[in-house]
Amino acid sequence: MSAIAAYLRRLGIDVPPPPTLDALFLLHHRHLERVPYENLAIMLGRPPSVDAVASLERVGELGRAGYCFHHNGALEVALRELGFDVSRRHGHVWTDEDDRAGTFLNHLVLHVAGLPTLGNPGGEWWVDVGLGDAFREPLPLVVGEHRQDGFGYVIDDVRTDGWSFRHDPTGSFAGIEVSSRPTEPADVLAAHAELSAPGTGRFSRVLVVQRRYAGGTATLRGCLLTHVSLGATVETELATWETWRAALDDLHLPVADIAEDELRGLYDRMWAGHLAWRAT
Repeated sequence: MSAIAAYLRRLGIDVPPPPTLDALFLLHHRHLERVPYENLAIMLGRPPSVDAVASLERVGELGRAGYCFHHNGALEVALRELGFDVSRRHGHVWTDEDDRAGTFLNHLVLHVAGLPTLGNPGGEWWVDVGLGDAFREPLPLVVGEHRQDGFGYVIDDVRTDGWSFRHDPTGSFAGIEVSSRPTEPADVLAAHAELSAPGTGRFSRVLVVQRRYAGGTATLRGCLLTHVSLGATVETELATWETWRAALDDLHLPVADIAEDELRGLYDRMWAGHLAWRAT
């Protein structure tokens, strides 16, 4: 079975869809529902490849991708093979205004063109399945607030070389600056090496699993599970191995290929870190 066929099967799509807007929305929905954002392999000391084809194959085979470089890299390959006009952009995720002007490549952005609608006559769309707890549907590259499931996402500037984005206030980050800076495989690989570096990398400190579903978001950070839906935020402390392990299943994270003792060891580390965080 080809990588694209296995990917589509993972999404529950039997026949390759045509490159239409409806198909783009379907792929976006299904990917987010069935393939969570996560850094499990990094936390286990085995950072997965950021090669786009390898990421697509991993989703089809295991149902796991990784973080944004993996998710959007895989989707880019799939969209191109299905006939969409897709290209990548440089993304810089920021959490405070001091970092907004940063230029570090910490997010891979996908741009799809040629699909005009009444509300988006230019036909340009921001497609992104690697943001964890952000938008569930592709965003039109149109300045303004875009509401989905009670969340508000703002594109406040669209330029010839990119755009600016502000996340919903409940989100895990503040915004993204999108530009035309380099996103060649070597650039992504170098950024991945820094982001996943043991002990110092952003994705090597605490387990994060996020799932965006119809109506809300779910985030596991260490041993704290947070659901945001209908304007309400509910936090649950996962104080036992059993509740933590069940949460992985609820977040649709496949772990059948990972030894239980290795997962238990990760839980013990996360619980110790959670107790230290709670004490402060």
